[in-house]
Amino acid sequence: MGLDGEYGALVRAAAFLAALAATPAAAQDQCRLALQLGMDVSASVDQAEYRIQVEGLASALLDPIVTEAFLNGPGPVALSIFEWSGRFQQDIIVDWVMIENEADLLAVAERVNQAIRGNQDFPTALGYALGFASTRFREAPACLFQTLDISGDGQNNDGFPPSAAFEHFDFDGVTVNGLAIGGASREIEEYYLEQVIHGPGAFVEYALNHDDFAETMRRKLERELRAMILGDVLTRGRTLPPITTF
Repeated sequence: MGLDGEYGALVRAAAFLAALAATPAAAQDQCRLALQLGMDVSASVDQAEYRIQVEGLASALLDPIVTEAFLNGPGPVALSIFEWSGRFQQDIIVDWVMIENEADLLAVAERVNQAIRGNQDFPTALGYALGFASTRFREAPACLFQTLDISGDGQNNDGFPPSAAFEHFDFDGVTVNGLAIGGASREIEEYYLEQVIHGPGAFVEYALNHDDFAETMRRKLERELRAMILGDVLTRGRTLPPITTF
């Protein structure tokens, strides 16, 4: 995304903060972020690793720091979670839900913990996962920002690549962050940095292996949610060029 995309995000953020100052009660009801989490369940993820991911995600959602970041921003967060593997293997675990209190987060975490793996023998169709997520944002509540958080331990090996997804699906205004799960090398982190993340302020968090997934997910969720809270909302974690007029 070029400068137009960065300026567009800046303009939306500035408008949101202006509304917050002018009508604080109404702004507090405005959804600040539609956050979609995509979890890799392709053949490279065995059953034990799948349970580590599921339980790690549930644990991260209930971490006190993450809970505070969800609930103490200017307006609620809409959350959705899905699993992905092959070209046509994407399963929704949690449909769009507005997170407004701790009970909402607890309900989501319980649903994640109870998830039953839908597919386990399919390749890694990362481009298709991105395309699926793009269409899912059409069903999201109206929020100021949209972020896709995609995790995985392998490169695309089935169907069109991530670059084709970004070219042919609507990612206007969508930030794509990554959680790269490593192994013997950090090659997967480099792949996510070069091929997967998208949009102003996009980033990759690296998990050394699946055992490190929960802490990495916690760190990434906090980073994404903090970026939407007042002081950081204008920059999304990066320095933008100076703007004299909108």
